[in-house]
Amino acid sequence: MRTFSTSNTSIAALLITLYPRLPAGPNDNRCHLQAFRHLYVLATEARLVQTVDVDTGMPVYAPLEITVRETEHYAETSFCEVTPCILPERAVLKTVRVCGPRYWPHVIELIPEEKPWWASGDKDDPFNSGFLYIKRKVGACSYVDDPVGCQSLLSRAMHKVGLACLRTSSTRTERMGAVTLDQLISTFSSDPSLIAFAQRFCEPSLNNSSDVDFQEFCLQVLFECVSKDRPAFLQVYLSLYTTIGSMVDEITSATCSLGDSLSLWSIKLALAYNEALLNGRLTIPNGGIVQSTFLGSLKKRLEEILNFSLCVTNDVHEYLLSGRWPKKDTTGWKRSILLSWYLQWHGVPPSIGVRSAREKIKLVNISSSVPLMHLLFPGTHVTAIGEIYRCWLSSRVDK
Repeated sequence: MRTFSTSNTSIAALLITLYPRLPAGPNDNRCHLQAFRHLYVLATEARLVQTVDVDTGMPVYAPLEITVRETEHYAETSFCEVTPCILPERAVLKTVRVCGPRYWPHVIELIPEEKPWWASGDKDDPFNSGFLYIKRKVGACSYVDDPVGCQSLLSRAMHKVGLACLRTSSTRTERMGAVTLDQLISTFSSDPSLIAFAQRFCEPSLNNSSDVDFQEFCLQVLFECVSKDRPAFLQVYLSLYTTIGSMVDEITSATCSLGDSLSLWSIKLALAYNEALLNGRLTIPNGGIVQSTFLGSLKKRLEEILNFSLCVTNDVHEYLLSGRWPKKDTTGWKRSILLSWYLQWHGVPPSIGVRSAREKIKLVNISSSVPLMHLLFPGTHVTAIGEIYRCWLSSRVDK
């Protein structure tokens, strides 16, 4: 949609178009050329703006607060419009702000200039050729689905109920016959990935206990993501959860598989990030990415896995003293996997580095070598430092 402009160029084009001497017929070009009648197009501008939901890509209604600058005829004025609407001219337009309780605020500040409106496809166009992308808040429905806001208020009430509401809705789906889990999630968020996740992993169609535990975990993670409006965190939680699950499967299964010790770095990175937040070394406005309690449970579960086999200590001592790994047989593969996890998790240096450090410490006459080992191995966990010290003591006794 286009509208007329009040610039000098537009007024001149309209004057030429509306020349007062009208022709007597279609072929009468004596007083005014018929082609000049089409110059009114030069007096128009495409100042229509339409808001689009960034999640669904669909046009939505949204209130805008528009501010025009002060002129010689009126003071600086602000007024509200509901999209789609036509914006004032560029010469007087100062700010455009997305207002209202249903969408996140977004402010576009402009410098009023005596220039024509931005052309279609212009990279400097702040309105993206008439499309303004906005983000809907969690717990709010669009104005098409909920014109008066009743469902949004209901959504906030269910948000306070929390995870229990999600569980209740999932167990009473057949009896109610109307409300399903994905419908409840759609009340909180219109993200299609969240709705698909609820349909695939959170519906009560699982039977064995392990699947039920996974469904319970998915419900908790889903509520965490929709309540904080962070759907991208689903992948983070699932990645950490499946890492622990795959580690358990590798050491408990009867078949040998190639252990992936690189996945431990994801957990170590998440723990280091959370520790930096708790210690105040890192500050972010929206809090941590993953819950501290969840990371604590992951750490505890991982330590239980590393202590699963009684042979881990012997394998660690053998590696520190001679650099040898367990034999590559059926049990040796699993012991090698556990050993690699232990070395990476605790940051144990290479065997040759440990033996070299031992020779250096022998030259220093001190009662306890543990403090010096902390200086030599700053990236090694205190648990591994103690294990290295016990390994050295046991080797002295054997000699």
